[in-house]
Amino acid sequence: MARVSVTKPSTFQQYKTLLGKDLRQEFRTREMLTSMGIYAFLVIIVYGAALALTARNLDIMRMGGGLLWVLIVFTSLLGLARSFAHEKEQGCMEGILMVPLDRSVVFLAKTTANFLFMLVVEVIAVPLFYFFFMSAEQVAPSFVWIVVPLLVGTLGMAGIGTMLSTITMNTRAKDVMLAVLFIPFIYPLLYACVTATTTAIMGTEFWIDFFVMPLVLACGYDVVMLLVCWVLYDFVVSA
Repeated sequence: MARVSVTKPSTFQQYKTLLGKDLRQEFRTREMLTSMGIYAFLVIIVYGAALALTARNLDIMRMGGGLLWVLIVFTSLLGLARSFAHEKEQGCMEGILMVPLDRSVVFLAKTTANFLFMLVVEVIAVPLFYFFFMSAEQVAPSFVWIVVPLLVGTLGMAGIGTMLSTITMNTRAKDVMLAVLFIPFIYPLLYACVTATTTAIMGTEFWIDFFVMPLVLACGYDVVMLLVCWVLYDFVVSA
């Protein structure tokens, strides 16, 4: 009787399979993208109502970076809280853990999926924010550089949020627990990205101090936190 040899898929093949599963599932149901998109639009409406009476005395250009990142953080929290919903509700996570694969691959695939979903929502939310609050203002030529802190900040939030979403997946009031853990962990990253974003919106002669240096710190924070999450994920997901 001939033996059938089974070749274990490479790490990259495992990564592609898991990432493809998440992307196909989301683009079939659109639950995460739809909820995040609607939530972002509602936050913009709330901004409009809250700032309507103070519009003449408010320097929206100075506050624009902070308001934009508040929008991104809370919209991302909604999506990250749902990132493991299907695995939890349908028992898929147990099946994934039974497969002989590197647990860190699960982290990388889920982080990539969350990063892409968050970027899709930002592509919609950021132009809406600009249209409603900044279209009548004179923005600096450096405005286009807000793309850089958005990418750096979103990547860090996706990685940290994926780890914390895994930790809180089986807890009661997981949405609240995720927010309580998520905000303190991303605070250094958030502070750096808000500074860089505000600098790009306003433009300044101190470009190195208020744009480049915060981005260097944000990139360093991303590297450290993503490595820590990647190393610890096997222990967290198996606990």
